[in-house]
Amino acid sequence: MTRAVMDITNSIPVVMTNVEDPVGSKLIASLARPGANVTGLTALVRDLSAKRLEVLRETLPNISRITVVWNPDFPGKDLELTETKTAAMSLGIHIQSLEVMSAGAITNAFEAALRERPEALIILPDPVTNTAATRIAELALTRRLATMFSQRAPVDGGGLVSYGPSYTDLFRRAAAYVDKILKGAKPADLPVEQPTKFELILNLKTAKALGLTIPSTLLARADEVID
Repeated sequence: MTRAVMDITNSIPVVMTNVEDPVGSKLIASLARPGANVTGLTALVRDLSAKRLEVLRETLPNISRITVVWNPDFPGKDLELTETKTAAMSLGIHIQSLEVMSAGAITNAFEAALRERPEALIILPDPVTNTAATRIAELALTRRLATMFSQRAPVDGGGLVSYGPSYTDLFRRAAAYVDKILKGAKPADLPVEQPTKFELILNLKTAKALGLTIPSTLLARADEVID
């Protein structure tokens, strides 16, 4: 959406709210000095992939094989996949990459993933995987696979756990940028900020269906437990 607006105007200020990789996508020059008519907030956090793996390891202490579902057409996802693989290597976890470029390809892709016998799925967010998130959660539950999402909605729909930035907080913080710009600030001079608030959501009903016992330490850290 940000790219579409930039294609229309290079003078009207634009405030983005949760772009994954604005520098890699060439929307801005740098986080510190955007340099154009765009500023705002990014959802990209460098150690987020490692933290998601840590949560899965707490939930399934003996986990050794995870499939990452991602869309290579979406900017920033290749970087996120690389960081996931790097973090997994240090934990002795094997990562299988499963590319999904359309919601209609989910079912066939899922069957392909099962051939590698994963114990859990990590779903990297983008418009395709977000649209198919509930379907992914349903398929995983029927095959008794744990799922890690980045947003709460799929966990409401049967996913096991989500960990990621609070998008509500990002939207609220965007209002401060609008306020500054209306008071005369230039987008090029307003540094792009990263998330500061994160949410851990757990679905105990799904955990029970999978035969999992969520550790009390993890439950204590959860921002919300769905039961």
